[in-house]
Amino acid sequence: VQLVESGGGLVQPGGSLRLSCEASGFTLDASNIGWFRQAPGKEREGVSCIHGRAGTTYYVDSVKGRFTISRDNAKNTVYLQMNSLKPEDTAVYSCAVEPVRAWGCSVVPGSYDYWGQGTQVTVSS
Repeated sequence: VQLVESGGGLVQPGGSLRLSCEASGFTLDASNIGWFRQAPGKEREGVSCIHGRAGTTYYVDSVKGRFTISRDNAKNTVYLQMNSLKPEDTAVYSCAVEPVRAWGCSVVPGSYDYWGQGTQVTVSS
């Protein structure tokens, strides 16, 4: 199992970025994928997740309406489109995989088994 994130960078407040999480060693329809972030000095927090089978999604309140999670099964890749970025969105963003669950997907880091290396997102003027 391997997850590789890309797409991070420096962006001004109000700008947009699209993160990618390329998966290998498993198929997206058999697993839930979550996006997490960790800012300096803070704990890792869940941002969003997508259910492997149903494709249903979940967002934490702080990103709801600004971030969109999606996937391309043919490319085995999950995306996180981030719009209207704020300085408080600055963090290392990582994707992770958990077993698909009947009730949905989780944004609890402890539920996830495999993690990517992360990509830095900096929102600053």
